[in-house]
Parts: sequence; structure tokens; C-alpha cells
Amino acid sequence: MFITPAYAQAAPAAGGGDFLAGQFGMLLPLVAMFVIFYFLMIRPQQKRVKDHQALLKSIRRGDTIVTTGGLVAKVTKAGDTDTEVEAEIADGVRVKIVRTMISDVRAKGEPVKDKV
Repeated sequence: MFITPAYAQAAPAAGGGDFLAGQFGMLLPLVAMFVIFYFLMIRPQQKRVKDHQALLKSIRRGDTIVTTGGLVAKVTKAGDTDTEVEAEIADGVRVKIVRTMISDVRAKGEPVKDKV
């Protein structure tokens, strides 16, 4: 019923008593995991986004593009500052496509001559 003096005493602090060194020691694996996560996940994704934006800016007339919906078309009108491109999906069928919805440029082609 009575507590013996051995159990009543406080346990000594782990790590030899240096409190700050113990806290930084526990934080070090977390920082290391974040650094690894950054180089394996975040940085490659940012590079992919940057490459895709450069691809979208370089779209010119005559390029064969693929939209995110899987539509394959040939660009007939594209400007540097336009947010949309005009593309031909069949003979005489032209549609406007928002640049951000273009997923790939399959072939860089010769500029299409305008039909007058």
C-alpha cells in the first residue's frame, strides 16, 4: 500500500541531461525526410510544370497537338499572347482550344498556308 522510496523518485532525463541536444536530435530525421521528399517529389514536379509551360508557349501553326481529352488536331492559328489556339480536327472543321488543355505536341510541322 505504501510507495517505496525507489519508485517515488523522479526518473533521470534521457540523453544525459542536455535538453537542447535531445530536441535537435529528434528533429534531425524529420528535416532529412523533408529534404529527401523535396528532391524526389517536389523538384521534379516543378521541372515538369516548367517544361510544359515552355511547350505551350512554343506552339506554332502547323504543329500537331493532343488535348487532355485525347483529341488530335493540327494548329491553324496561334499567337504568343493568346490564351486559345485554333486547330483543325477534320477537313474544314476548326475549333478553339484553351492552351492549358493541350497536353502534348506530337509533331512540329511546317506552317499551314491560309486558304483564301
